[in-house]
Amino acid sequence: MTKVIGFHYTLKNDAGEVLDSSEGRDPMLYLAGSGQVLLPLDKAINGLSVGAAKSVSLSAKEGYGEVDPSLKMNVKLSQFPDGTEIKKGLQFKINNEPGSPMFRVINVLGEEVFIDGNHPLAGVNLNFDVVITESRDATADEISHGHAHGVGGHHH
Repeated sequence: MTKVIGFHYTLKNDAGEVLDSSEGRDPMLYLAGSGQVLLPLDKAINGLSVGAAKSVSLSAKEGYGEVDPSLKMNVKLSQFPDGTEIKKGLQFKINNEPGSPMFRVINVLGEEVFIDGNHPLAGVNLNFDVVITESRDATADEISHGHAHGVGGHHH
């Protein structure tokens, strides 16, 4: 039976800096095997019982991949649609093809815009501290929708 797994987590880099955490929020819920979390993390925590704690370390390659220099580029401000406010942190896709990367504006200097299509955590080893909060059989709705439904059911 397909499972729904709930967990609290703290994500750190190799220097011990906290990159993300569910502290103060609801636990992360996902449908096991659905691709909603990184596959090596899914494999490491799927099957743990409620209350179990585990540390999981993933290499950059197992996480969000190594940095691809070809996804870092400079473009001209004039290449963006008129009226678009181009500033650091803006995220956009160049096209709508499946699997096309999400780009981020890294910096704007005059007419030059520096963009990066790598995931923000590309090239970073990921160290998760996880505590399982829920492990249950998925409902038929969750399986047909391909994701876990939170408290109160269906949230899209």
